[in-house]
Amino acid sequence: MRPSGRKLSEMRPISIETGVTKHAEGSCMIRMGDTHVLCTATIEDRVPPFIKGSGLGWVTAEYGMLPRSTTSRMRREAASGKQGGRTVEIQRLIGRSLRAGVDRVALGERQITVDCDVIQADGGTRCASITGGWVALRLAVDKLMKTGAVTTDPLIEPVAAVSCGIYAGQAVLDLDYPEDSEAGVDGNFIMLASGKLIEVQMSAEGATYSRAQMNELLDLAELGVKDLVAAQRAAVDA
Repeated sequence: MRPSGRKLSEMRPISIETGVTKHAEGSCMIRMGDTHVLCTATIEDRVPPFIKGSGLGWVTAEYGMLPRSTTSRMRREAASGKQGGRTVEIQRLIGRSLRAGVDRVALGERQITVDCDVIQADGGTRCASITGGWVALRLAVDKLMKTGAVTTDPLIEPVAAVSCGIYAGQAVLDLDYPEDSEAGVDGNFIMLASGKLIEVQMSAEGATYSRAQMNELLDLAELGVKDLVAAQRAAVDA
């Protein structure tokens, strides 16, 4: 039995509320159970120096957790003067995951920055950030297309992410914190809506895993991503 009472292949409740901030070109609040992440997308008519003059666009991301997003207060990273290694790793993952679903030629020489701020954490914050980040990106690109700044849709297909793991010896979908903290194997699966893989992060936290177990987790991830993509599409079409 999972701590939440969910079935092995059952996602937490998913909700995506769009247009939650006034100024960002695209924004949403994604809730996956008790994990809540605010995602905003900002369009700028500039690109990093290493692609300037190439005609290619760029999508990047920043990630952070609010001090009381967890059970005890975390010190703001700004107070220590630098980002932690975990933060840097996650925001790089978000950026390259979202870029995998973008035609950078069609985007043109401009940058879209997706900011993901964790309001409340209960496991799977990086997956929620990628899933909600795509929604914010979609809304921002829609504005570019509406004004005629972009004529061909640069978003190839939705990008979503979900966690899976081996908990109490069983493969489970969408780990919350009690499961994540006790899982023998923990994995994050980032996919396109078509099911093509962008990135897989799997590690043995307390036990090794077999090829068959990895395949079982991949099957669960495909089910989860289908649910997430349906929620994404419902949110941007609302």
